Amino acid sequence: MADLNNDLRLAVDTGSVVLGTQETEKAISGNKAKIVVITSKGKEKATDDITHLCNVAGIKMLMFKGSSMDLGTVCGKPYSVNSLAVLAPGNSKILEEKY
Repeated sequence: MADLNNDLRLAVDTGSVVLGTQETEKAISGNKAKIVVITSKGKEKATDDITHLCNVAGIKMLMFKGSSMDLGTVCGKPYSVNSLAVLAPGNSKILEEKY
């Protein structure tokens, strides 16, 4: 069974990932994002904006079941992360797995 937390950490450590709402929106708009992850408990407007951008661009989006602090911890960061965009998956299978 696929583990989103492990694949996220692998993508951060071995691939290319941008963190934060503004950087995620830029990656989607620039057609660089392969997949987007947002927290289920994030800011509603930011979540709606990113969801809309992903739908328009045809980019797969995953909902992280936890807070922005939880997502930051999974990414190995000492701060909250509301959203992230994976530009290159590295050694993770985040683009191939079903969560």
